[in-house]
Amino acid sequence: MPWCEVSPMEQRLELIREFESGLFTMTELAAQYGISRKTAYKWLDRYDSDGALGACDRSRRPHHSPHATDTELVEMLLAQRRRHPSWGPKKLLAVAHRREPEAAWPARSTVATLLQRHGLIRPRRRSTPVPHRPGPALAPARGPNELWTTDFKGEFRTGDGVYCYPLTLRDGFSRFVLRCDALPGHATAGTRRRFEYAFGEYGLPDRIRSDNGGPFAGPGLGRLSTLSVWWMRLGIIPERIALGHPEQNGSHEQFHRVLKAETTRPPAPTCAAQQRRFDQFRREYNDERPHEALQDRPPATLYAPSRRSLPTRIPSLEYPGHWEVRLVSCGGYMKWNNRAVFLASALAGQNVALEEVDDGLWTVYFATIALARYDERHRTLQPIATLSEGRSASCAGSAPDVKCKTTK
Repeated sequence: MPWCEVSPMEQRLELIREFESGLFTMTELAAQYGISRKTAYKWLDRYDSDGALGACDRSRRPHHSPHATDTELVEMLLAQRRRHPSWGPKKLLAVAHRREPEAAWPARSTVATLLQRHGLIRPRRRSTPVPHRPGPALAPARGPNELWTTDFKGEFRTGDGVYCYPLTLRDGFSRFVLRCDALPGHATAGTRRRFEYAFGEYGLPDRIRSDNGGPFAGPGLGRLSTLSVWWMRLGIIPERIALGHPEQNGSHEQFHRVLKAETTRPPAPTCAAQQRRFDQFRREYNDERPHEALQDRPPATLYAPSRRSLPTRIPSLEYPGHWEVRLVSCGGYMKWNNRAVFLASALAGQNVALEEVDDGLWTVYFATIALARYDERHRTLQPIATLSEGRSASCAGSAPDVKCKTTK
């Protein structure tokens, strides 16, 4: 015969039936069931008022909580979350405190509970971390316009089936988004035009960090591209992350994840509509969205345009007088002792200079960057790791005596 389990509710009802039979006193029943007379009378009173449901357990939550968050404040937090589904409790509270600093805002854990209670938190699928060997550290930015970071976010199709290639440009110190453009491809001409807009509006940075893809890098010496050569002529040092180490530009990669979540799911019907989404996102990101690395301040509070403005003409290069200057041909070659030495196609039409550092050993410079060592006896060109090894060009072989002089 199987065991018969009796629930507390059934025991309470049994106690009440035995008491109402008149065969037992409440003192006897309380002793039989192992409870106090006060508890027995409590269940009897509940049965008289609510019937059999009165024998069920009731919630112990108080009917009124003096420390509960004001309903109006809760609604403000929920409305802000619905407007920005990717913002967590910390960002929501940072914006709330900035708008109404005197209000009694709840704790971060309370906001998380409120979001979960209203179904505004989606459970995340945990992924297994992939171990990797970190690359060499790059020089950090210590002020606005010391370092800009740029990249192309992965392409996607808009609603009309046309591919969109978002080009993003940020200030590395303040995280201020300078440009976010929906381009039809990676073409150098279109990319350069957007950088011209940024230089014209915000001035020139000291360095620009990118990956090793086009149009930021190219084949040949120093992996120079037409775009990076133009930067160098403007006095900007190209800085590239090491191959296979996107974490060296990790802040920009994280920004791309936010951009994708808030503007491309789903994509806009056309590229023009997608650009409007990017513009709206950029305004909110710069002026409203708190950034944890900035003590929950928006990027616009820390950014200021550069003091170096975009010149009307590209400056000419002035090398020290004791250096040998050579003009690079349209094929990317320089002449040395009546022999053609290939440097890079991107240097076509540019002047490079050579400084003798030992007998028959020369350092090849373009602008302020040391590109290679040329051994004229063995006719070999050994690249110098300045731009493509994840090191800052300013500390990996530079020529401080080289000057850019504006052509009049």
